[in-house]
Amino acid sequence: MNELYNISASPHVRAKDTTSQIMLLVIISLMPATIFGVFNFGLNALILILVTVGTSVLAEYLYQKFMKKTVTIKDYSAALTGLLLALNLPATAPWWIGVIGGLVAILLIKQIFGGLGQNIMNPALGARCFLLMSFAGIMTNFSYYDSTIDAITTATPLALFRETGATGSFDILDMIVGTIPGTIGETSVIAILIGAGFLVYKKVINLRIPLVYLGTFLIFIPLFSGRGFDLMFLDIQFFGGGLLFGAFFMATDYVTAPITKNGQIVYGICLGVLTGMFRLFGGSAEGVSYAIIFSNLLVPLIEKATIPKPLGKEKGIFKGIGIKKGGIK
Repeated sequence: MNELYNISASPHVRAKDTTSQIMLLVIISLMPATIFGVFNFGLNALILILVTVGTSVLAEYLYQKFMKKTVTIKDYSAALTGLLLALNLPATAPWWIGVIGGLVAILLIKQIFGGLGQNIMNPALGARCFLLMSFAGIMTNFSYYDSTIDAITTATPLALFRETGATGSFDILDMIVGTIPGTIGETSVIAILIGAGFLVYKKVINLRIPLVYLGTFLIFIPLFSGRGFDLMFLDIQFFGGGLLFGAFFMATDYVTAPITKNGQIVYGICLGVLTGMFRLFGGSAEGVSYAIIFSNLLVPLIEKATIPKPLGKEKGIFKGIGIKKGGIK
């Protein structure tokens, strides 16, 4: 019972759900996107998911054994990291991309900072950004299946529109259903919303961060794209990439997101602005992963500025800023 209380700024009472229960619920919420991804992209998607998850779990187990630490693979956090990373990979990627990504996520991003609750950025997204910088050709090679069940390699609707001003043969229904090129888990809006609804129903997440994120993005894009309220352009920006998957499953990570209401609002605004900037002015059609990583790094500053201050305490936001070590209690 004592672990439910923390002598610090509010919130003082923590949820009674254990880490393993929460991680398992998130894994369950990802099943619609996972199943659709395997159905949509075929056997290689399944292999990539299994390899990435397996590597992540094994890496955590071996590292903790070698370092003589308590083995924590039963809390499902390593499995969740591997699954999130796999769903952010193109199904055309070779199996060894999953191995490298899993090792980077667990060893270089999660465990090097002390394990769950200590990492300063989302391990799955950190690993994806590493892979994007190291293997750009592989990480931007997407495929989908047409009506004849033949695999076709092409760019995502976002990239196609950026290059040609058109979406090719894809329309809004394709993007909502998910029969478009993209990473394994990001293409189906329906599957993503089913999973997100499950998380909200189970009270694992609230909608503050996703809604502020998406709302800010939808304001930023018309204002700075030069296209105004071009519905086709907005549809592509909203449904044609990893925005929804990132907003509901990556930006809401307990460890790397703020805990205060005001902090979450500021965080959501940062996410929306940065995603819009990367998409409109960056070198890639996407930008969600980089926006979330950059915002993760801003969280200590955001929390210092927004966390309730005890009476008489100095409010300087730059005084005593440190890495947030709070995680799931």
